[in-house]
Amino acid sequence: MKLAQRKQKILAAVIEHYIATGEPIGSKSLQNTEGLEVSSATIRNELADLTVKGFLRQPHTSAGRIPTEYGYRFYVDNLMKPTVLDDRVKRYIENRLLDSSDAPERIIRTASVIASELIGTAALSTTPTGDNTRVHRIKFVQTGRHTSMLVLITSSGMVKSRLFRCDFDITPEMLNVFDRALNERLAGQPLSAVNRPFAQTFAASFGELGLLMPDMLNAVMDACRESLGTNVYTSGSTKLLYQEDFDLISARGVLEFLGDSDSRDKYLNNVPEGTNIYIGKENSHILLKRSAVVATRYEIENQPAGLIAVIGSTRFDYPKAVAILECIAEYTGKFIAELLSVRQ
Repeated sequence: MKLAQRKQKILAAVIEHYIATGEPIGSKSLQNTEGLEVSSATIRNELADLTVKGFLRQPHTSAGRIPTEYGYRFYVDNLMKPTVLDDRVKRYIENRLLDSSDAPERIIRTASVIASELIGTAALSTTPTGDNTRVHRIKFVQTGRHTSMLVLITSSGMVKSRLFRCDFDITPEMLNVFDRALNERLAGQPLSAVNRPFAQTFAASFGELGLLMPDMLNAVMDACRESLGTNVYTSGSTKLLYQEDFDLISARGVLEFLGDSDSRDKYLNNVPEGTNIYIGKENSHILLKRSAVVATRYEIENQPAGLIAVIGSTRFDYPKAVAILECIAEYTGKFIAELLSVRQ
């Protein structure tokens, strides 16, 4: 639906006032809005029309107006102005993530902590999904006469390790053969391709030497299988209970959603690339129908990877949330990519 310029200014003013204060606003207060050089009666008529059209509602007969979910959606799509983060906030995000940049999982976990802290609500972050993840590198570390550790590094920077034991003596020369052969065959291959048929074909190609490989290949398959899963880190869940405009039923719904790993992961994996905002009934999960979700995907070497999101009441400071999440996502992807280059 199109709105005249004056109605757009009034709608934006109502929403931004409500985001900032949590209080309804009336026609007299709106007269102070820049660019609205009209009478209180004219503003009152416009407010009434915006209410009839579903953009605003009046919580009480004598009260001012507050936005509806429909009003928020129009604001986000048409009226919201980007927030430019203060350089101090950017440096804070960068330094916090840099302090955790010794491992991708620590970076991703810290991303949710920062998002919750700066936006003031529940936040979550996910490791990259395994669907498009590939084998980056495999390494071996001998740990004993009959034991060795296999280290899998994926294209998303995740690291998985598996110990394996053999009935024969493991030598450095043997591990070099395993290392060279596996990386020649697996580097760049999807994780899902490392399965039982692959292991059987790989071992058979080495003839008698292939008889020495089952334990090692089982370790490779286990590491790849684990890497296909997605880990979710949550922060600030209890903050939902202290949001003034978020009733207990809504907060409990979000907490139940966060605790249900199967449906939660399905919901998160379906969030597309870029930054997305879901308001109230737009959410595909029933437990989020009274909430808002702001989510953005971070990229690793220009490829969409995991997700960073915040969940709370529909009274979000949407411009601020988007700016903070996109900044966190930028540094998250950057530091994981840097780790990946070191592990070449």
